[in-house]
Amino acid sequence: MKKLLDTLRRSFSARLSLWVVSFAALVFLAAMGYSFIVSRRYVREEAILRATQVVENSVLRLNNILEDVELSADNLEWLVYRHLKEPEMMMEYSRITVQGNPVLSGCSISFEPYFFEDKYYYSAYSGYIGGNLETEQEGDDDYQYFYLDWYLQPKLLNQPCWTEPYNDWDQDDTEDRETQRMVSYCKPLTTSDGFIGTISLDISLKWLSDNLSPVKPYPHSYSILISRGGTYLVHPDPDKLFYQTIFTEGLITPNPELDALGKSMLGLEAGYKRLLIDGTRSYVFYTPLKATGWSMAIVCPESEIFSGFNRLRRIATAIALAGLLLLFFACFKVIRKAMRPLSDLAQQAEEIASGHFDTVLPVNANPDELGTLSRSFANMQSSLVTYMDELTRTTANKVRIEGELQIARNIQMGMVPQVFPPFPDRKNIDLYASMVPAREVGGDLYDYFIQEGRLYFCVGDVSGKGVPASLFMTVARNLFRATGRQGMSPAVIARQINETLSDGNEQMIFVTMFIGCFDLLTGDLDFCNCGHNPPVILPRGGKPAFLSCKANTSLGILPDAKFEGEYLTGFKDTPLFLYTDGLNEAVNPEQEEFGSDRLLAVLSEPYIDAEIAIKRMQSAVSDHVAGAEASDDLTMLCLEIKK
Repeated sequence: MKKLLDTLRRSFSARLSLWVVSFAALVFLAAMGYSFIVSRRYVREEAILRATQVVENSVLRLNNILEDVELSADNLEWLVYRHLKEPEMMMEYSRITVQGNPVLSGCSISFEPYFFEDKYYYSAYSGYIGGNLETEQEGDDDYQYFYLDWYLQPKLLNQPCWTEPYNDWDQDDTEDRETQRMVSYCKPLTTSDGFIGTISLDISLKWLSDNLSPVKPYPHSYSILISRGGTYLVHPDPDKLFYQTIFTEGLITPNPELDALGKSMLGLEAGYKRLLIDGTRSYVFYTPLKATGWSMAIVCPESEIFSGFNRLRRIATAIALAGLLLLFFACFKVIRKAMRPLSDLAQQAEEIASGHFDTVLPVNANPDELGTLSRSFANMQSSLVTYMDELTRTTANKVRIEGELQIARNIQMGMVPQVFPPFPDRKNIDLYASMVPAREVGGDLYDYFIQEGRLYFCVGDVSGKGVPASLFMTVARNLFRATGRQGMSPAVIARQINETLSDGNEQMIFVTMFIGCFDLLTGDLDFCNCGHNPPVILPRGGKPAFLSCKANTSLGILPDAKFEGEYLTGFKDTPLFLYTDGLNEAVNPEQEEFGSDRLLAVLSEPYIDAEIAIKRMQSAVSDHVAGAEASDDLTMLCLEIKK
């Protein structure tokens, strides 16, 4: 042992050989880590297969249930047509239908006013009340059924359909309301004279939940079912049933992963995603019920999927740590003496690092590596004092400026709409927008809102970049909102904004802006282009083309400038693409601009929706600039008013 200690004392390379032991430990840990990674992948694949089979079997079972409901409606329709002149038989048929199908909570056979002579209301309803099956004529002045969704939807669509969830109870009856949250399969009744009534078969949401909730591949997994509008039909949390959609949580606390899951499920896709739900990292396996537009999913906590694997990993990790700890203590005593000079130097360096720059470093005259390191530290100490003073001042200024710019960026981005789709209850509006400042803050803007049946929108570009442009952009956006809320036309809005911006504008900052207003009923477009790039029209089945616009001056320069608006009719089903010059003037490393030809070429691809159109353009610009620094802010907005 003494000989070994003497060898270590004389040879620095011999001392370094001790680190080989540590390197061996790292190799061991790497091998064990790789084994864990492979094992985890196998466990994950088995869990995916298991959960996918469960959800597919559940969907198959649910499809069979729904098909039985639809078959019951077909059979009932045949009976109704055979006895159209016998209203009393409708009561009997509705009762027989509910009795013969345990899935149903109620059945209505409802007719148009005065279909039966002297009967303004006639809706034969059978349903369970307090556990008993009761049959009644449910139409009266307090319950005008022909204005309700379950009656109107098949009438307007002229085809069978499943409704969104709804409550259907007597407002004076508070008993057992939970069971009356339902969805209905509705089928129109028609004759040669046209629409005469509706058959509606009801399924209780509580019944759906009771039958799907026990389906779980793991003890704490659970099932969810959403309608084609995203509303929860089945969920373990009763507060979310009927009243919330899969996107509700994301509106309160932003959760892009949950939003992406909702979009996939509403898009009738099948697959799985890993995301954070209610604070728990989980795997969600989902598949659609395409006949109804619904989608079912099973949520499995990640901790349960990998519980066995994690237990094995903890045991193996504990054994490895115990072995490494023993190895550490064995090596420590040997290394401590050999590394004492370095340890002393480290202690003094720690004093210097804590701010005591006048600390005296130990003198080491040895010609080996440690001696050279000690002398280098002494030389470094003399220059460190000056450098630290300069660095402290520079860092403080940089942190302050970056913090202020980040706050300004957050404020600016918070002023433009960020939630898409912006009007989820309006299926005839397809709108998406994006804004990327060239610096921390920028001068581009976009905005939109609905006022008295009209969709106001704008895209603008303030001259210059940075903080001054962002302040001017804020004022312009607020003026657009304030004047547009008064129901003014785009030309009047432009004049009002110009008068306000021109007042006291000594810096001669200006903003180009395209202001438009869609009549959501007729699809007519009223617009005023204030020196901005002309939008691109994307006609269905035709080639994209720039919208011909009259020349108006930019906003903020001439207080007495005149602005002339324009009006186009019949603009429904014609997408409109707006942008700032940061798009067509985007340059690559060779200083070649993106240009109008590339812009039109990208928009010539088949139009799907506004979001895809903008993301295609973002991808094309990114490919073109190839990492070059942006020279201007880039803003895009695409919208379409559908019929």
